[in-house]
Amino acid sequence: MPAIDAWGMFLLEPRQPLQRRAFRIEPPAAGEVVVQVAGCGLCHTDLGFIDGGVKTRHDLPLVLGHEISGTVIACGEGCEDWQGRQVVVPAVLPCGECELCAAGRDNICQRQRMPGNDFHGGFASHLAVPARFLCALPGDLGGFPLAELSVVADAITTPYQSVLRSGLAAGEVAIVIGVGGVGLYMVQHARNRGAQVIAIDVDPSRLQAAAAQGAAFTVNAREFDERELRKHLRAACKARGWPDTRWRVFETSGTAAGQRSAYSLLSFAGTLGVVGFTMDKTELRLSNIMAFDADVFGNWGCRPAHYPAVVADVLAGRIEVRRNVRQFPLSGINAVIADAQAHRLDARAVLVP
Repeated sequence: MPAIDAWGMFLLEPRQPLQRRAFRIEPPAAGEVVVQVAGCGLCHTDLGFIDGGVKTRHDLPLVLGHEISGTVIACGEGCEDWQGRQVVVPAVLPCGECELCAAGRDNICQRQRMPGNDFHGGFASHLAVPARFLCALPGDLGGFPLAELSVVADAITTPYQSVLRSGLAAGEVAIVIGVGGVGLYMVQHARNRGAQVIAIDVDPSRLQAAAAQGAAFTVNAREFDERELRKHLRAACKARGWPDTRWRVFETSGTAAGQRSAYSLLSFAGTLGVVGFTMDKTELRLSNIMAFDADVFGNWGCRPAHYPAVVADVLAGRIEVRRNVRQFPLSGINAVIADAQAHRLDARAVLVP
């Protein structure tokens, strides 16, 4: 099997434009495959790598990108059944053997490998990945563009796992803080579980999108301080006959302000899921958790085992994707990154080689 000629957009050093470079992918080893990339989503984490706020685990230069869909074009020993299959590459690829994997917490496997962080990722024409935890897609996508399914790998699966972990049930109140690239899917997952969904953001256009996709009530956070926000939500719940306890709060903005607001909304027997990431620090009174007998959890990625259920929801139309993504040519990624940094994008960018 010959080596594969590939190209990718490399991060050479933080705060510098990505540069196009050719590279070669050797024939895949046993247990590995080569995927021809159809599309790769641009994530908040990628922006952190690019601006230097977050360091990659692999030394630079590195091809970023961890929201990947594509087609398997070469297979190593033991992976022959993957040849020609359309796949989504999970953003977290666990080892499958350690204590955490055996305990069903493989999303936080300490030997995990993440495309665009531990090895060359999806802002490329091709990438080599372990085959074991790939998510196979059906042969017929029902007209759905394979490239746009790339966002399943993080933006859609991560909030799905968070909703499962929260124990959210029909009739309960789900509060989503930050309804951008991840939060908008959190709204939809919560709606699909029969919850009454409240969306909070500072961007009116995002709140409009959240209302169209499942939020029963929206709030512009700029209009309230933390104390006023809690009072406003309790009054809104009372007026609608919704519970004002057991709130399931999901922080997806990845900002210190969002985290403070989320924590301030802990209620009796409530739950807070911290999904967004920021390097900024914030000060909290942890005794609130005790006083409310509340639960707080963090969420890192998603178990590969959950991917098929999410794909089924997307293809069946239970999760809206197409209006929430925009395709751009990978060759123009630096302009897209600039727009994302300046908050000029109105949807999640999917880069297509």
